[in-house]
Amino acid sequence: MTSMEMAGFPILTAILMSTILGLVTILFIPPDRTKLIKKVSLGYASVGLALCLWLFIAFDKHKGGLQFVERSLWVKSLGIYWFNAVDGINLPMLLLTAIVLFTGIWTMWELEYRVKEFFALMFLLVAGVYGVFMSMDLFWIFVWYDVSLFPMYPLISIWGGTRKEYGAMKLTLYLLAGSALILPGILYAWVQAGAGTFDLFELQRIGFSLFDQKLLFIMLYIGFGILAAVWPFHTWSPVGHVAAPTAVSMIHAGVLMKLGAYGILRIAMTLCPQGLEYWSNLMALLATVGIVYGALVGLSQTNLKYVIGYSSVSHMGIVGMGLATMTVGGINGAVFQMFAHGVMTALFFSSVGYIYDRTHTISIPELGGLSKTMPVASGFFIVAALAGIGVPLMASFWAELLVFISAVGRFPARGILALTGLIVSALFMLRVVQRTFYGEKNERWAHIPDVNAFLATPRVILIGVILFFGFFPKIMLDVIQTAVIPFVGSF
Repeated sequence: MTSMEMAGFPILTAILMSTILGLVTILFIPPDRTKLIKKVSLGYASVGLALCLWLFIAFDKHKGGLQFVERSLWVKSLGIYWFNAVDGINLPMLLLTAIVLFTGIWTMWELEYRVKEFFALMFLLVAGVYGVFMSMDLFWIFVWYDVSLFPMYPLISIWGGTRKEYGAMKLTLYLLAGSALILPGILYAWVQAGAGTFDLFELQRIGFSLFDQKLLFIMLYIGFGILAAVWPFHTWSPVGHVAAPTAVSMIHAGVLMKLGAYGILRIAMTLCPQGLEYWSNLMALLATVGIVYGALVGLSQTNLKYVIGYSSVSHMGIVGMGLATMTVGGINGAVFQMFAHGVMTALFFSSVGYIYDRTHTISIPELGGLSKTMPVASGFFIVAALAGIGVPLMASFWAELLVFISAVGRFPARGILALTGLIVSALFMLRVVQRTFYGEKNERWAHIPDVNAFLATPRVILIGVILFFGFFPKIMLDVIQTAVIPFVGSF
């Protein structure tokens, strides 16, 4: 049984309430007070970030197990508990969410259209994300999961850009299809366990038959895998990236896609270790195809957001490969990759957002020599691109290194093939950087001002996080492995 350390103060509920109170406060502010709405939004996001930072620092790496536990009975007849806790797997995800929300709100400081509704929906979305990452009760995980999905449709269809209605509808339909598999899976687990509880760890202790694990795992893997952009269920993702406004793209790629991978790890792999072993070869195959496919398709793109979108499909394939290895190194790398990729894509979309706001285009052929006009803004994208190709001493380098060492050991042919995806990724990222920021300057953009210090700050924060965990990966890995080592030992 996983050890638990009860919380003296309900800090996890406080983190969740920082978004709910932010939402409620915004609803009471008149819509014409846009500056006040932005300040209030940034204030509540900073509260959540401060609490998550404190949680990360206060987490006892020597004890491990579940810490800051909040557990009280909610519905006795169904065995539903208000059960929140953190361990080495979800703690990095909570920190990631706080960082991306804070920098995302700051990035949207120049928004003028329906400001009140935008930030209210952002807080509703992130409340769902926080809830999924901190809850250990399957009922609440599903509730918060759906809460995190529904705001995406209005956020994209109202404030989005290219083919926004199509992108919003496709994203919503795909993710609801995933929910249509997750809910039956959760109910199947509840019924088959026969214990009248949704407590994740109680269900793990009871266990399931081999047949039940095979069936339950594939339902949950596909259900959550749709959100994680597992090939071939990925097609909603690049379209959604292109259509979404900047901060929503940051949340979408940086955090929401991680909900899918987290669901596979936290629920499917926890409840169905034998199901994981049975389906691990399929997981590795789909991950390999996703890595190579995302890189090859990204190579042919002429739209900056599509480049990042297909890069995300490729990088999320690395997460899937790490999980499929069923090794400490592979799963450590997968969780680290989830965090590193989340920060990296937030920086990518934040950088592209500034370029689009000034040029009103993200077509690579229409951009050129931007580093001569906007050297600072260009530098942000270039740093993200370097992180994306796994340059040493950036956070993603360590994550990818761990995953591929484990993958080559467990699945030699697929691991080596997946490595070729990294080479192609490096090729298309460097190509995009060369064509967009170097070469002959396009005189159409000669008058465009570079990013000022205020708007540069959230991008600098994201770069700081990438470099900090690139230089000091042990800080993150020491947290992650407190959960991964006993988890792998339970297989």
